[in-house]
Amino acid sequence: MYGYQRVNYNFNIHVNTRATILLAIQVAERYGFSTFDSLIVAAALEANCTILYSEDLQHQQMIEGQLQVLNPHLYENSEALTTL
Repeated sequence: MYGYQRVNYNFNIHVNTRATILLAIQVAERYGFSTFDSLIVAAALEANCTILYSEDLQHQQMIEGQLQVLNPHLYENSEALTTL
């Protein structure tokens, strides 16, 4: 099995759509994130993620009551990190 096949088998891959881009625009307006950060956040929201690891966004920020941002460098002893 090739590497990309293992990734596809073990993880859900989110494909950005027009709806994702429209959600990203709303996220950018509401939270003041950059275009690229907003697209990442929008994709995570659409994929029903609950944790987004990022060095660029505010540590422990809750987005839309669903997605919590965690900076992995500030959260080293976190239970969330050990469940990966």
